[in-house]
Amino acid sequence: MTSKKREVQLQVVINSQSLWDEMLQNKGLTVIDVYQAWCGPCKAMQTLFRKLKNELNEEDILHFVVAEADSIATLQPFRDKCEPVFLFSLNGKIIAKIQGANAPLVSKKIINLINDERKIAAGEMPRPQYHGIALIDSEEDGQAHAGTAENQYTIVIIKPDAMIRKALEIKDTIANAGFAIEAQEKMLLTSQQVRNFYRQMADQPDFEEFVSFMTSGVSWVLVLSQRNEPAVSWEENESQLETESKDSAEEPPEADDKSIPGASKGKRNSLQELLEKQNMAQFCDAERNVNNDTQLIEIFFPDFKIMKSKKLEKVLALLLPNLFEERKDDVLNIIEDEGFKILMQRSIVLSEEEAQTLCKGYENEEYFEQLTEYMTSGPSLALVLLRENGVQYWQQLLGPKTVEKANEYFPDSFCAQFAMGSLPFSQLYGSNSPETAEREIQYFFPEQNALALIKPHVTQEQREEILKIIKENGFVLTYLKEMLLTPEHVEKIYFSITGKHFYKDVLTSLTEGSSLLLILTKWNAIADWRRLMGPVDPEEATLLSPNSLRARFGINKLLNAVHGASNVSEATEAIRNLFGDFMP
Repeated sequence: MTSKKREVQLQVVINSQSLWDEMLQNKGLTVIDVYQAWCGPCKAMQTLFRKLKNELNEEDILHFVVAEADSIATLQPFRDKCEPVFLFSLNGKIIAKIQGANAPLVSKKIINLINDERKIAAGEMPRPQYHGIALIDSEEDGQAHAGTAENQYTIVIIKPDAMIRKALEIKDTIANAGFAIEAQEKMLLTSQQVRNFYRQMADQPDFEEFVSFMTSGVSWVLVLSQRNEPAVSWEENESQLETESKDSAEEPPEADDKSIPGASKGKRNSLQELLEKQNMAQFCDAERNVNNDTQLIEIFFPDFKIMKSKKLEKVLALLLPNLFEERKDDVLNIIEDEGFKILMQRSIVLSEEEAQTLCKGYENEEYFEQLTEYMTSGPSLALVLLRENGVQYWQQLLGPKTVEKANEYFPDSFCAQFAMGSLPFSQLYGSNSPETAEREIQYFFPEQNALALIKPHVTQEQREEILKIIKENGFVLTYLKEMLLTPEHVEKIYFSITGKHFYKDVLTSLTEGSSLLLILTKWNAIADWRRLMGPVDPEEATLLSPNSLRARFGINKLLNAVHGASNVSEATEAIRNLFGDFMP
């Protein structure tokens, strides 16, 4: 009995992911005996561990644990293997792995690491920059790029029941915790995507119900990487919520931990803990298995590698009045030939204040007043352009500020090519930084919310096709939910026609089965959604707008596939009726 007690005290038992996460908070060295449930820990090494523990006498910085691979998601690569494996975690980072019960090698590794820790504590040597290791063998990891030092990512899913403001709050918390959002998209998840992400929950009795919930509405899917300098560290946030131990506070993450598997996993867990303490964890989940993230990225973002290899940037461009009127098509053709994609365009007449703001860099030039007067003299064409290194490339095409310099030094620049009469300045404008571009695009192309409804008679296959078309037309699915509408719901959507003689027929058709309720977001969303829907009567739509949704999926005026508000005020009121302060 006494012997068994000594063994328990020698090696702490880790048999769940939460205990594993807690173990990674240990200060100093933790020696981990990874074992299979069917064969148990390696008893042959316990004598060595007890000997080292007694001889080194470092209770605070030397820990021994046994970890059951079958119960810990992080240790999935070691399941169903009979050979003993020993991992070495230093301050939460897995830095070494020894396969087999090689006592001399394990002993040497422990002694060397503890001696180094002693020297570091005494100020006799700086802390080495240990490189984390992937838990999976290289020959088994030929395709697992997420385990490399360069590509450490975390996948986060914000669930359908997270209201818009809650989702924004979660994203802000993630950003403040030092993570960069490398990719993000609102998605209507497929059941296979849910099963892949939550595969560890598959044996739970209510898993099928959970899958149904996760596929019932739109989720945010985020790909995160660790920034070198977090805006506000989550350790600081945690300390405001709960007093941490002094040892923990003295162990800040090293600057290069973002590229190390063991350290990244610790940060993932810290993020998860922070979300829990902020009462956000019920609305989102993070993938904790480092070695699985690449597969998930490919499932959710098939073009992620291409996206990362290219620095795609949006830029706001303006064609000033004379150029817009006389040579618009020439400019647009060159823009497309130079590899830009035109995402949005609109004609605008600038106010004096807008012109002065855009021309702030010219305010010391003698022609500043002439320039602002010219910019407000008639309509200009505003464009949102997308290209690799878009901002810098657009600035290169524009050339110098003045026609004189452009003609002398850059005769092929836009400034020289599209000079107008005696005007001394360029006829085109472009954002000078990605940050400026984002602000200007938001100003000149403000987002708008449109309420949309896909009606009960539309089949599942047709629904999927309609959602695909919606996405292809540049709409963002801000909200999507399958609902069995009640008369109260219908009245809130169709409040403008409740007094019409045909309202009862509308009510009957919309309450006979489930509908998809959506909020679509983009610039000019309401008008674009009405254009995409087509005329109310599918027969008329077939003649006038054969590619519209009602022409393709409608049956008659009542069963015309989709619905949308007629104008901004109607859309705003319908959204407010249904969701209150739901929308930001």
